[in-house]
Amino acid sequence: MPGEIKLIRLSSLKKVFLDEKPEEDYAGGSMLINEKYSFQIAFTITNIPRNACYAKLKIDSPLKEYIRARLVGNLPSVLPTYENYDDYYLRTKPGLFPDPLYEIKEDMVKMLKNKWQSIWFTIEGTDGLKPGKYPLVVTLSLPEQNLESSVSVEIEVINACLPEQRLIYTNWFHCDCIASMYNCEIFSDIHWDLIDKFIKSAANNGINMILTPAFTPPLDTPIGGERATVQLVDVYKRGDSYTFGFDKFNRWVDICLNNGIRFFEHSHFFTQWGAKYAPKVMAYEDGVYKRIFGWDTPAAGREYVNFLNQYIPELIDFLRKKGIDRKTYFHISDEPLAKDLDSYAAAMNVVKDKLEGYKIFDALSDYAFYEQGLVQIPIPTTSHIDDFIGKVDELWTYYTGHQSVKLSNRFFSIPTARNRVLGTQLYKYNVKGFLHWAFNFYYTTLSREECNPFISTDAFGEFPSGTAYMVYPGPDGPIESLRLLVFNEGLQDMRAMQLLESYVGKEKVMSIIEDGIPEITFTEYPHNDKYLLDMRERINREIAKQA
Repeated sequence: MPGEIKLIRLSSLKKVFLDEKPEEDYAGGSMLINEKYSFQIAFTITNIPRNACYAKLKIDSPLKEYIRARLVGNLPSVLPTYENYDDYYLRTKPGLFPDPLYEIKEDMVKMLKNKWQSIWFTIEGTDGLKPGKYPLVVTLSLPEQNLESSVSVEIEVINACLPEQRLIYTNWFHCDCIASMYNCEIFSDIHWDLIDKFIKSAANNGINMILTPAFTPPLDTPIGGERATVQLVDVYKRGDSYTFGFDKFNRWVDICLNNGIRFFEHSHFFTQWGAKYAPKVMAYEDGVYKRIFGWDTPAAGREYVNFLNQYIPELIDFLRKKGIDRKTYFHISDEPLAKDLDSYAAAMNVVKDKLEGYKIFDALSDYAFYEQGLVQIPIPTTSHIDDFIGKVDELWTYYTGHQSVKLSNRFFSIPTARNRVLGTQLYKYNVKGFLHWAFNFYYTTLSREECNPFISTDAFGEFPSGTAYMVYPGPDGPIESLRLLVFNEGLQDMRAMQLLESYVGKEKVMSIIEDGIPEITFTEYPHNDKYLLDMRERINREIAKQA
């Protein structure tokens, strides 16, 4: 039999596995002018003598200048999910999973015989994109073997723009992980260049708040242990007096602002899981650079309180001069439990007066912290958010790998729709902010080991693949994941809903969202791709009527 190239049109909600022919679910769709709109073309080649070959990719469309094409790669997962999971997963056994999006060089695509792969197309809308319906033809060919196959889709650009994102969205940014993966000195020129590239990728995909390491963030660190020093503030100690240098902090803020970051979150003032100690703080004393605070420093002890009494006013003055003081949020301690109420309260009392009028927030899921006035903005997990809905002034939420039953998440192993649906849930409940602990965490539990995610995607079997990062450390900067783009599609759904709400009101928008289905909650929502695709099309049709 002669060789054959087979192509299948897919939405962005399909994951294409090497050993499984996908079912076509896409012929085209609509987008708003400034949207990032993605779809896929799955492909395979049969009856060729070699196991692999390179095909020429050709895109014919008036939209060509706006289109970015990337090859979806496959990586191994030893731990696709925790033992506790539900029936809304794609695969739960170890294997290969699609996730990284590799740039296609010189329009040549490597094809594997009898294996299914996909090309990820993103139409990156801008103000220059004109409304209308556009044909788009994708062709893969091997001229030397006289093989060629094409498919076509139609993209409609609606005459409307997504409004600016209201949701404050942060994925914790780990500068030390970048230095580890690229084997470079922290805050060297190479490191700063990489920081810039990683922040740009974050901002281009909906992240508009950045964890700012004024001092080395006291996160994922064993008691008594240390992570590499990542400290933007230079500290000079003389007796009980301190002075501060903000040159690196200033450079950080400029990079963030230039890339579109709008909000900043200061690193935690106290240690994780209880707020019992000071974070690691390095200082110059008598010409020697050394650690002056850490696990041996009580959170509310005289020395650290004296330090904060001098540091915070200087910090606020710097932030005010940069014009971001009211765009900066502050942390006390990450994930305190009920048993930590007293230590958290003591830590809060150290800084509360000095931060009066500013936003203080923390990831915590015990309502008692808010009820007792200990935290201004609590951030509960999606599995605990029901305890906070309708009871707090500003509703935020987050998830980790442990939200693995019924809830949205971003594992390799879950359906892509389960990632994207969070945007609809955030819209319904008027959620102000979303936090996740890892944009680029390339360590194992408690940062004990470095973990190259191209080799192990699950921290050597410690937490499910997809939990700890949204981008990969590529040769020249971040390689984005399909999960990153799909999460942003959920945010774009939310923005489209907000746009339509400005025309017709929220009740009407919710009637479109929940048309023909039971009420959507954080645990109950349709378990199929078609629902999200059709629902977003209905939203777009209504927007088009108003535009």
